[in-house]
Amino acid sequence: MLETAGLAVQLVSPSQAKNLKGRPKTDKLDAMWLARLTQQGMLRPSFVPPAAIRRVRDFTRARQDLVAERTRCLQRLEKLLEDAMIKITSVASDGMKAKSVVAMVAALAAGERDPRTLADLAKGPLRAKRDALAEALDGMFDSHHGVIARMLLGQVAFLDQQITRMEDQAIAALAEVPGSWGVDASGQAGPGCGLSPGSPVLAAAHRLAEIPGISVWLAIVIIAEIGLNMAAFPTPAHLVSWMGLCRSAAQSGTRHGKGKPKKGNSYARAAAGQAAIGAARTATFLGERYARIARRRGKAIAQAAVARSIMIIVWHLLNDPAARYHDLGPDFYAGRINRDKKIRNHIRGLQALGVTVAITGDEQAA
Repeated sequence: MLETAGLAVQLVSPSQAKNLKGRPKTDKLDAMWLARLTQQGMLRPSFVPPAAIRRVRDFTRARQDLVAERTRCLQRLEKLLEDAMIKITSVASDGMKAKSVVAMVAALAAGERDPRTLADLAKGPLRAKRDALAEALDGMFDSHHGVIARMLLGQVAFLDQQITRMEDQAIAALAEVPGSWGVDASGQAGPGCGLSPGSPVLAAAHRLAEIPGISVWLAIVIIAEIGLNMAAFPTPAHLVSWMGLCRSAAQSGTRHGKGKPKKGNSYARAAAGQAAIGAARTATFLGERYARIARRRGKAIAQAAVARSIMIIVWHLLNDPAARYHDLGPDFYAGRINRDKKIRNHIRGLQALGVTVAITGDEQAA
């Protein structure tokens, strides 16, 4: 309502507007203190995306809540099967999400009790495990288990429909934002343009989807959280800090401590972390970066580092609509390591193990 009235609205964190201790506190004094801080420019307004982006955000966050509820229903279904001494998830790697597992549970709820018949419902790679499935399906599934299982399967099917509906609504809402449009090969720009790989200017979500680990839907989620206008974040470091992918500064004199982790935007950070896990399985620059850091510092730090790199790439792509992602390759760092420095590091590591190393002239020349 304030925005429609033409007022410049600022949302500020309460931690920046706290009054000094020992001073009297009234509503009038609080208002005077806030006005004084605003006049001096001492308050940093929080990032608020435009109304069109907020509509997309409502759909993406609603979908995330529905996915979480669907997961809870599947967990309840798994617990019900365990109560009936049936442990399908010990055989199926995808757990209760696999279509074959859902078909077996539906057959159990319908009255089928023969383990071999139930195991024959397996499809794809799971058919090779039919003997193990038959053993896992040999339990004490009773009729009252079937009533609850049918109820839970109905909830899962209903939530699947709602999740698909939220996805369609989010895509339609983003298509109404001019900043997300691309340009077709014919030069036409507008909703639905720039979706083919041959387009001179791809749509924003499809340009982000070229980054390893990011799908089109994950790109829509990221856009819904950070918007399309990167003027709100002067540099990529500002975006990374806002998301909470870096620690706060902690310095005293010449001593630099390890700052506390920032909270940031949990939705955007979760999307970046999911993209980092996807990129870790690829033979790309980001995949090699994940493996290199994970060997030294662990998977959690490697995931945060790759997520930070992905968001820096996202900032550059959104800041320049004509920019496209080009992978540097998995051998980017290996081709830039100094040979002599690498030899010294290996020698130092062998000497630390008590091994004496001697390098001849021919080996050094080679």
